[in-house]
Amino acid sequence: QLSEGAGLLSRDSGFREAVASSDALTIESSLRTLQARLKLDRAFLVSIDGAIIGAPDLSETEAAALWSVLDSGAGDGVLRLGVVPYQAVAEPVMAPHLTGWVVFADRLDRTEMKSLEQLASISLNATVLSRPGGGAWRSTDPGEKPDPRLVGFVEDAGTGVRPLDTDQGQALALAHPLKVMGETSLAVLVLRYPLQLALAPYYRLTLVLALVALAGLGVLIAGSWLLARSITRPVSALDLAAGRLRDGEDAHVEPATRDEIGRLAESFNAMASGIRDREGRIAAMALTDQETQLPNRRALEASIARSGPEGLFIVAFGVDRFLQLRAAVGYRLAATVLQRLAGRLGELAPDVICARLSSDRLVMMFRAGGPNEALLRTSRLLKGLSRPVRIQDLIIEVGLTAGLALVDDPHPAPPVERASIALDQARAAHSPVALFDADAYGDPGSRLLLMSEMLEALESGAITLAYQPKHDTRAGRISGVEALIRWNHPVRGFVSPGMFVTLAEETGLIRVLTRWTLERALIDQKGFRKSGHDLPVSVNLSGRMLGESDFADEAIAMIQRAEGRICLEITEAAVIENPEKALGIIDRLRQAGIAISIDDYGSGPSSLAYLKRIHADELKIDKAFVMSLDRNGRDALLVKSTIDLGHSLGLRIVAEGVETAEALAILTGMGCDLAQGYFIARPMPASQLLVFLDEAEDRAKGRDEASRKAAG
Repeated sequence: QLSEGAGLLSRDSGFREAVASSDALTIESSLRTLQARLKLDRAFLVSIDGAIIGAPDLSETEAAALWSVLDSGAGDGVLRLGVVPYQAVAEPVMAPHLTGWVVFADRLDRTEMKSLEQLASISLNATVLSRPGGGAWRSTDPGEKPDPRLVGFVEDAGTGVRPLDTDQGQALALAHPLKVMGETSLAVLVLRYPLQLALAPYYRLTLVLALVALAGLGVLIAGSWLLARSITRPVSALDLAAGRLRDGEDAHVEPATRDEIGRLAESFNAMASGIRDREGRIAAMALTDQETQLPNRRALEASIARSGPEGLFIVAFGVDRFLQLRAAVGYRLAATVLQRLAGRLGELAPDVICARLSSDRLVMMFRAGGPNEALLRTSRLLKGLSRPVRIQDLIIEVGLTAGLALVDDPHPAPPVERASIALDQARAAHSPVALFDADAYGDPGSRLLLMSEMLEALESGAITLAYQPKHDTRAGRISGVEALIRWNHPVRGFVSPGMFVTLAEETGLIRVLTRWTLERALIDQKGFRKSGHDLPVSVNLSGRMLGESDFADEAIAMIQRAEGRICLEITEAAVIENPEKALGIIDRLRQAGIAISIDDYGSGPSSLAYLKRIHADELKIDKAFVMSLDRNGRDALLVKSTIDLGHSLGLRIVAEGVETAEALAILTGMGCDLAQGYFIARPMPASQLLVFLDEAEDRAKGRDEASRKAAG
């Protein structure tokens, strides 16, 4: 209605002429006439130059702001004039160009809200909240302060209907944003509907439903009482039978009727019978090896538990080179071989059961008067078993090894496990049969505890590095050190590196230990440099690390960040395990500027082929040859040939284990580059090493000074 009225007036030719000629009286007359006819609260003209005609109460600031809004293209929306909000419409006056805007506006007060509320078929409560220029929210009437709950609802509501607490109780409320004239203003229409009025039509329905529910409950109680008289006894019988079935007992119910309860009893009996059959099959499967259909370890252990432990021995028979046999004949025939061997054991010892322990092992038990008698009987069984096995047209040679364990033994490991360990001990000793040796087996729990303590020692500082100097035979000075790990346990005392390093390799903790050693060596080397001793530090690298390329990347990054001079010592045996991968990692380390030393040369499976392929910088002769150098001519010959060989390959030669002045003199004469051993210096902490280096430097300067004086 506002838009149509304003548009009609803006297009009136007489009105446009009055606007074009700035005839204020005619303009005001036309505005008042149409304002009275349409019952408008405000009707005025905003000229193109910002003048206001028909609204003398507007200040110049308000007029300028209104002109700016109209000039931006706003045509309708909520418009606040002073502190009063209006629903306004603006229509341009073209004569023929834009000469101004006709603005019609109705005040958004309580009267307008009442008119809006009467348009709905339900009792709505309408309110318009506006916030001009990002300021405080204002209500419909200028003198009315908006309810804080209403303001909070408007700011949080978003879209949709939500509950709102009011003075009259909870209501359903909807916040609907209104279009505003002005970019910095907000206006929201809030419609509220009391929840009590919304639920009023359902009160009667609720009462009817409650009465129906009560009546139904009465009928249900009466029917249940009548029905219970006929089914309580059969159901109780079924309940007792179900309890017996749950406890693993045999359960059966006699059907008393032909109705549903009787059919339920028959179904229960069928279910109980099926459960018994399945339990029998499951028990048989649990005690049987599915590949060979022989009894399994669980069956044997159950038999051991039923037998008395006095004089009872467990024997584990292992097929030698079973993996190669299975690869040659296949899984099916390999399993048949075990079946045939179990059949032979049954013929040789018909009074015992033979079970399959693992893929290549059979296990049995028998009684004997003592270990010697048990070993003798086991040897006889081995002799009877170690005959070729004929399967179809194939003759398979089998070799067996046996391990023996006494059931009544205080060792904590189960007897079957001890027999299997004894089998491994027999193979390690290249013996056909062996009795379980607890001392040789040791204590795995103690070794695992040692590894846990090692991790704690790394964090607490109980594990440290000692450094053994390397003597340059030509310059007569210390030209490097080797980092050696040391652990002084608070209870065990000194723990040999050979023990805990080997355990770390077996348990996978060698990476943690190697990373710590490298980090500690780099920190100490930085301290050496600050004290005026820029020396390369040699660090032993486990062969396991040569199989992990990501560790090589980590080590390279650590050394490059610390700008360290590190020489990694490896053994030929580590390369032989996985030559291609190990050699590739060695090349990557050398390309990163890290020196490589071949450690313990001559003590392991040394190979000239690998020595040629390993691009190393240094070769360390094992101390076993150096310690007897001044007493054994053959060792001296081997050391001399190794030095010449290493020099011909461009390697620097280090001799470790130098413990006498004679050995050092011989090595110097042979052309050995570096010497390391107790004669030079024992391994020492970093703080003592600095004192040793300072003293060695002073001695070297003294010798140089004496040499210069002698030459002068």
